[in-house]
Amino acid sequence: MDEIAAKDRLLLAVLPNVPFDGWSVTALRAGARSLGLSDCEAMALFPRAGAGLVAWFSRWADREMLRRVSGPEFELLKIRERIAAALCARLDALDPHREAARRALALLALPQHAVLGLRLLYDTVDAAWYAAGDTATDFNFYTKRGLLAAVYAATMLYWLDDRSPGSVDSRAFLDRRIADAMAIPRLTSRLREAFDRLPNPARLFRAAQRR
Repeated sequence: MDEIAAKDRLLLAVLPNVPFDGWSVTALRAGARSLGLSDCEAMALFPRAGAGLVAWFSRWADREMLRRVSGPEFELLKIRERIAAALCARLDALDPHREAARRALALLALPQHAVLGLRLLYDTVDAAWYAAGDTATDFNFYTKRGLLAAVYAATMLYWLDDRSPGSVDSRAFLDRRIADAMAIPRLTSRLREAFDRLPNPARLFRAAQRR
């Protein structure tokens, strides 16, 4: 078994314990015992325990997201629909572990884990954009990821308390936020075009001086 598979296996064994013990060494050891692993073997896989487990949980969810949108029908969707489908797929992967996701966000909100939280959020939205077929390398690369990071962070907070069947309210919330985010670049482009059509102030000044 390779390291990724070993970590995934241990993570999934730890998850049922997280609602009771948090992302702790206690939860890690309980998960390890259920698999017949020693504490030493568990700590070798996750030496940072809490933060290391949370980071792997996020990356596992990213990989699950990509796996769930790999079908040919996904390619037929528009970019906006692909983004929504990818993020919904990630929420579906997290759904059986909602309390663990809540505790993960609480841990990442601590000052000492703020940088890790931002990096994991970036990795998620970057994966979603690449899944959607985005190949931008210019300034739009960062604009798109920044906008989607805000959208997904807000959606996650909404989803944690969503009790609607199948989280349909969260999906509607996500669709609205994506629509708003997609409108911003178009509005910025229109404003830039309008600004470019305005008379150049320097030229007007020089023309006035010649009169």
